[in-house]
Amino acid sequence: MASGLVALLDDVAVIARAAAASLDDVGLGVAKAGSKAAGVVIDDAAVTPGYVTDFTPERELPIIWKIAKGSLFNKLVILLPIALLLSAFLPWLITPILMIGGAYLAFEGAEKVIEKFGGEHHGETLEEPVQDVAAFEKSRVSGAIRTDLILSAEIMAIALSEVADNSLVTRAVALALVGIVITAGVYGAVALIVKMDDIGLHLAKKQGAGTQAFGRMLVSGMPKVLTVLASVGTLAMLWVGGGIILHGLEELGVPAPAHVAHDFQHWLAAVGGPLGAVLGWLGYAVASALVGLVLGAVIAVIVHLIAKARGKAH
Repeated sequence: MASGLVALLDDVAVIARAAAASLDDVGLGVAKAGSKAAGVVIDDAAVTPGYVTDFTPERELPIIWKIAKGSLFNKLVILLPIALLLSAFLPWLITPILMIGGAYLAFEGAEKVIEKFGGEHHGETLEEPVQDVAAFEKSRVSGAIRTDLILSAEIMAIALSEVADNSLVTRAVALALVGIVITAGVYGAVALIVKMDDIGLHLAKKQGAGTQAFGRMLVSGMPKVLTVLASVGTLAMLWVGGGIILHGLEELGVPAPAHVAHDFQHWLAAVGGPLGAVLGWLGYAVASALVGLVLGAVIAVIVHLIAKARGKAH
């Protein structure tokens, strides 16, 4: 899926350059931003299916469409104007804002880990009776759009950094193109993932033993795939959140944590031989995820203590 999304971003960047020959800087900015934001795009695609599971098949695509529309609203209506204004008047404020978003992602990921290991569940799940299905769906969609806002902010920040030296119009067009292309790619992939079991069921009813066997394999395998994706989504929250914090601290003059993570990355790359580059990347991702887990767990404890204190006060 990662290579497919990167290829999609590269293809659209080429189309954008061809369609706007007078805006070569825009096309170049989209191409650079698309490739650099690919990691966050994959995180987004891994996180979102977790918000769509537990619903009946006929509600899956409508829910994805609602989240996709919310994602476009996040990118084009909220983040695009903010990014342009900040880049023009308050560029120093971008890093602290991103760090707040990273802390929120770390909190979300750590809370899921706590729940996974027997911690208290917060909010309804379909493991317990849902009193109001419509309200539950609305809550899930809202949660997905909130998480998307943080990931979208990271994507837009990466894109902005690639076109920061261009004119205001070029920056605006490039950011809008990146937002539209990435949203289409991510939620198209998510739709395919969550409907794969229905495709398998359809194939299982077709003629031909091979087609039927493949269909049955899709039907039986997709629950496991969704479970894995849910875990990947949680890890992605921790990885991206921790990575934002490390980079933000470095930008704010506290480079030691990022240097430790990078030293670990370089050590693994050096001892990894032919797999050094991959191991180095994984090492930095693990270090970022650990930072996210620790920070997120601290925030989760504080949030829950405040919630309990308010409950006792009432």
